[in-house]
Amino acid sequence: MLQLRRVARTLLIASAATALVAFATPAWASSTIPLKSAHQGSTAAAFQQECEDEKFVDKPRAHDGWHFVLPGSKKTAGDFERLSLTFSNGSATVTVAVPDDSDAYPDFLSATGNGQVKHAYVFTPAGWTLVGGTATISGEDDEFNLSHTCPGTVPSGSPSPSPSASASPSTSTSPSTSTSPSTSTSESVSPSGSSSTTPGTGGGGGGQDGDLPLTGVAVTTVALFGLALIGGGVALTVLRRRRDRITFTS
Repeated sequence: MLQLRRVARTLLIASAATALVAFATPAWASSTIPLKSAHQGSTAAAFQQECEDEKFVDKPRAHDGWHFVLPGSKKTAGDFERLSLTFSNGSATVTVAVPDDSDAYPDFLSATGNGQVKHAYVFTPAGWTLVGGTATISGEDDEFNLSHTCPGTVPSGSPSPSPSASASPSTSTSPSTSTSPSTSTSESVSPSGSSSTTPGTGGGGGGQDGDLPLTGVAVTTVALFGLALIGGGVALTVLRRRRDRITFTS
């Protein structure tokens, strides 16, 4: 009988101890918490920067580095399980999951010395704006924070030239043709052997008012007329020489 009482007492103490342990251990049910409102709408260039963080060593140069942290302890908040972050690239919103090896944005979770997974990193193209986000954790907490950033270099695009070509060729031709009248000398031979020279002007005659310019006469006509005058002069010269050789007798 005494032995049964001892067994019952031992079982009662063990049950009480088990109940105390059960109540002292938190229920590890997952919960979703938001990003701190003061950190929403941030850019990496305008936020607190800590590029000396060793986790940013492998960050591409043209990417912004983001470090998020779970402020609660492992006992209460537990660990980061998954993050869903929303960014704006200037023309549209982009949702980035952490961790996710299938997208174009490098990311990973990181644990502290006590094993709590309370750090999350993600690299996005430089210049993006953090619009908001949520985190799924294994414990309970009010919110998670953006700890610090490391801004990247925004690629600068070269301006595209807008060539304009205007061509306004202008051609001006002002030909001028001047024709000078030619002067020929006609010789007349008298039977007495004396010769007289009478100057004459060709191409329209002469007078006190001087020579008048030729107008409306074709170049070919002027050339033929000049050749005719030259031929006449040659013929008169030949006739004169023949007359000079003839001796007249009375």
